[in-house]
Amino acid sequence: MGETVDTNTTIPGASLLRGRVALITGASRGIGAATALLFARHGAAVGVNYYNSSGQAQEVVEAIGAFGGRAIAIRASVDNAEEVGAMVQRVEQELGPIDTLVLNAIAGSKLVEHSGKSTAARGPSIFTPFLDSTWEQYQNIVVRSLVGVYVPARAVVPLMVERKRGNLIAVSSTAARAPYISMGALAAGKASVEAFMKALVPELGPHSIRVNVVAPGTVETEASAPYIQVRKEAMSQNLPLRRLGQPEDIAGAILLLAAPQAGYLTGNYLAAGGGNYLP
Repeated sequence: MGETVDTNTTIPGASLLRGRVALITGASRGIGAATALLFARHGAAVGVNYYNSSGQAQEVVEAIGAFGGRAIAIRASVDNAEEVGAMVQRVEQELGPIDTLVLNAIAGSKLVEHSGKSTAARGPSIFTPFLDSTWEQYQNIVVRSLVGVYVPARAVVPLMVERKRGNLIAVSSTAARAPYISMGALAAGKASVEAFMKALVPELGPHSIRVNVVAPGTVETEASAPYIQVRKEAMSQNLPLRRLGQPEDIAGAILLLAAPQAGYLTGNYLAAGGGNYLP
């Protein structure tokens, strides 16, 4: 099996993000939590955003505090401008000016009616065949994907413009460019995120703000477990690295783009899928 990033250790003498402040949306579990831990290991103070998972978010903060890092957990729905604004203000007051915004969360959704039946509170499944879908289902997933990036960026970017520095990293999915069967809605949603970020590159570049995208392939997380459990071995064998991704793998890719040594990288698409997508 291949190696993954160990978030419990820091490379001796390395502290790539010393003095930096990062806000990571959806950071209570999975990719977001692994990224928060890795950033903190490299010296960043971290705002750990969550919506429902208060206990898990606090566990991330406590884990960071245990090795001497600084972090706070903040509840905010990433599609609510008022809540996001308050979150940004708190991070800046308690941790300092935000240098890096990691746009990892997909917004929650209200119940959506389909043929008289209500979907789950988090919206319809991302694995819905086109012929079994409705426009409302597609719209729900596409809007949730894009608004979860737009609203936090809209709150943080003006502050970065004022300071003439900043770094935006959106978490997309290789499904936007190489979707599995029945993943049309997710592909469309993440493609909209990538297009939005691409449009920001020339607009924010003159303000010394970098804009990049990390696109994970299939990653083993609490959220993805129900979808991949029964086909894990087959999916692994179809990848050049012969294993599915772990949250720490994606955190490492995000760290590469967050580091000041990547200061000339903007407008990049970094596929982190174990070789499942070859541009």
